[in-house]
Amino acid sequence: MFNALKVKNDCVNWIREFFEKNGPDCNAVLGISGGKDSSVAAALCVEALGADRVIGVLMPKGNQHDIDCAYALCKHLNIKHYVINIKDAFDGILNAMPKELELSVQSVTNLPPRIRMTTLYAVSQSCNGRVVNTCNLSEDWVGYSTRYGDSVGDFSPMSRLTVTEVKQIGHLLKLPSELVEKTPIDGLCGKTDEENLGFTYAELDRYIRTGEIDDPKKKELIDRKHKANLFKLELMPCFEPDLN
Repeated sequence: MFNALKVKNDCVNWIREFFEKNGPDCNAVLGISGGKDSSVAAALCVEALGADRVIGVLMPKGNQHDIDCAYALCKHLNIKHYVINIKDAFDGILNAMPKELELSVQSVTNLPPRIRMTTLYAVSQSCNGRVVNTCNLSEDWVGYSTRYGDSVGDFSPMSRLTVTEVKQIGHLLKLPSELVEKTPIDGLCGKTDEENLGFTYAELDRYIRTGEIDDPKKKELIDRKHKANLFKLELMPCFEPDLN
């Protein structure tokens, strides 16, 4: 029942309206990994604003084995792009840590996406930009993003769309199939998203949209992840003083 054409057109109009209210002469700035999310988000912004107002930022950490996909997307959309290698920044932070402080594996894993978001905002503020959040509903549902890393941005075109729906829009936008259907890898620990999650996106998307799932254990896992990661989608709790 998903009407990809209608949703795509509505999203394009929504992006235009966002910029009319939040910077009519501003550019859309986003990190380009070469995966489906950054590809579809960039293509939506190009259709909404024109290629001359979309800026891609490629941010490898040292050598990135699939960076050719990111270059291919920028060429396909004909958008301006910058390449900023974050390895020195990553190494610098690790080397600056006190010797007695042993960073957790999760801290080290989440450091690159946080550096990338800092880098994106530096580029955006220097290019009259607005940062595009490229998360989708499926990833957000189970907390598959880094808080204050790829989970943030100035506007989010796809955070209410599942992976399945994002792919349909990607094909509708005539993006190269190898980018839309590229096996999602988090780029942090070397495993695919689905290996890390313990279920497929197809199973997750069906459960999100219909409430149906065949494996009770996977339902329990999805529900547990969703509940544990809801805090990522909420505003920071603030103390409200009683001033009366």
